[in-house]
Amino acid sequence: MLKVGLTGGIGAGKSEVSRLLVSYGAVLVDADRIAREVVEPGTPGLAAVVEAFGPGILTPEGTLDRPALGAVVFSDPERLATLNGIVHPLVGARSAELEAAAGADAVVIHDVPLLTENGLAPFYDLVVVVDATPETQLDRLVRLRGMTESEARARMAVQATREQRLAVADLVIDNDGPLEALEPQVRKVWAELTERAAG
Repeated sequence: MLKVGLTGGIGAGKSEVSRLLVSYGAVLVDADRIAREVVEPGTPGLAAVVEAFGPGILTPEGTLDRPALGAVVFSDPERLATLNGIVHPLVGARSAELEAAAGADAVVIHDVPLLTENGLAPFYDLVVVVDATPETQLDRLVRLRGMTESEARARMAVQATREQRLAVADLVIDNDGPLEALEPQVRKVWAELTERAAG
């Protein structure tokens, strides 16, 4: 099994790269999606979050009110650490389950947005970084995701810099151009990953 960490700044195109890799046969472990699953209604994760932060972080329907929770934790590093202390172990355990089910010859892609920020590169056999210039990221966030420029810049500012991400990369996919330029690069990376998995 080859364990690959996939990361990239917001708007760099990581989702498109992971979609292509899955279409070639990779097993995807998506940390963001798992982080949402482990706090769904009825889960021990949601119960622990409510115990730590109170019922005010629930919607009237009993689901996690992400904006309300965000308002509490993003201005308070201690509260954020408390939340991470609940959610990260649950995400880690679920990720390990998914990986174990993948099979011995699988290429397992761990889609981890904050891989660089959280110092997770050593946990993977290799790290693939989807790279784009900050100008391209900003343009995509405003044009494709409907963010204001200031929202987009704020989201980018709390992430690792482009240089920090590239410093942990074993393989880099340049996604600064149009979509049609991306696919051949991802296919080339896939060929290298399958070769390493077989070796």
